[in-house]
Amino acid sequence: MQKKGRTKRNKNKWADHYTKKARDENYPARSVYKLMEIQQRFRVIKKNVRVLDLGCAPGSWLIHAAEIAGPSGRAVGIDLKPVDAALPANAVAHIGDIFEMEPPLSEVVGREYDVVLSDMAPATTGRKDIDAVRSFALCEAALRVACDLLVVSGNFVCKIFQGTEFKDFENQVKLRFDQYRIFKPDSCRKSSKEIYIIGLGKNN
Repeated sequence: MQKKGRTKRNKNKWADHYTKKARDENYPARSVYKLMEIQQRFRVIKKNVRVLDLGCAPGSWLIHAAEIAGPSGRAVGIDLKPVDAALPANAVAHIGDIFEMEPPLSEVVGREYDVVLSDMAPATTGRKDIDAVRSFALCEAALRVACDLLVVSGNFVCKIFQGTEFKDFENQVKLRFDQYRIFKPDSCRKSSKEIYIIGLGKNN
């Protein structure tokens, strides 16, 4: 019984009004409101575009990206875990590892995306320095995918944990995009070290 009690408390530990709002609006996770804030501020996704969502489970960003792109657009997701949420008709999720973007995964994912999104985060250890290093590795992988699959002028959104590697990644994005912005949505938890780098207009 004590074990069940601990599980229940842990389950509710991070619940807040965004959690309830996501449930009420049929999104799998509160993280969707981060993308909504990014979209409102920077308009990274437009109608009729192709969007690739890296680390898409449980599906909130993928669903919202498909909603913005509309019926003539397309949202494709990749994650190590399956997405169990119901997806719009113009969205699909593939199980795969972005560190191994080779056939058959690369064939089903395709190329020429207008937007690449990454809300990926490492399995956290509680050690901020270690978590930041792991986040940096994910971000570099996401940037490699973006540089390979984005069309010229395409946009990139990537979450990173702030640490000593942050400036290095910022400079990498700066080199590959005409503009870049650093943004922390209000819906991020106040205690979180996460922040988003937005690359606007892939330059080649």
